[in-house]
Amino acid sequence: MSAYLTKEKRAEIFSQFGGSAANTGSTEGQIALFTFRIQALSEHLRTNRKDFSCKRTLLNLVGKRKKLLNYLHRSDLAKYKIILDQLGLRK
Repeated sequence: MSAYLTKEKRAEIFSQFGGSAANTGSTEGQIALFTFRIQALSEHLRTNRKDFSCKRTLLNLVGKRKKLLNYLHRSDLAKYKIILDQLGLRK
């Protein structure tokens, strides 16, 4: 785990979006975690443009988040709209 994502921060994200800190399998919690990691990696890439392994990781996370968002859109449209508003994602 990276230095920017401590156990406390991870538990905070899952308790805010997933219902509880132990509910790490919730779709909303995973989307929120991926969004936090994407923001951190994007900030890193602004200063380190040639970090290609970081860029690859960023693209993988964006793809995973997109798949989870599509799943949430199919299964529960109300939760999908709420999570987009809370995280500030556009679609």
